[in-house]
Amino acid sequence: MTATSLRPGWSHPVRAAVPPFTEAGLRRVLEKVQCWAPYVDGLLLDDVAAVLDDYTPTEHEVDEHAQRLGGHLMRLVHLAVVSKAAERDEQTAGLVERGRTIRSEEVPTDHRRAVGHSRRMAWTLDELIERLVAHQCLTEAP
Repeated sequence: MTATSLRPGWSHPVRAAVPPFTEAGLRRVLEKVQCWAPYVDGLLLDDVAAVLDDYTPTEHEVDEHAQRLGGHLMRLVHLAVVSKAAERDEQTAGLVERGRTIRSEEVPTDHRRAVGHSRRMAWTLDELIERLVAHQCLTEAP
């Protein structure tokens, strides 16, 4: 559908404006924005400390920790990519790749292996925080 311009001297046909989203599309975007969990200071380090502590978490706790650490890991991986820190630094790029790999793995059903998996995620998070602070993507360690 085209329309002519109301401005004198403009004779080129112009398509009618099309909104970028339908009502359902706008609702979907709103739901995603409302579900977004921002980076919260302290929670990440608390979760890392809980997994790396001398105490071995129970089977139920390991699953909870794995879920939370996976969320933290993906947020920091995205931050490293968006801020281009992964492009500027080989070590950060390696941590991003390791984070993606660990995050994509299933949490093992064996309790001992599940604890090891969670601890690998926690160590990766700890190292990634240090690199992002060094690149000033985070102003200071949370």
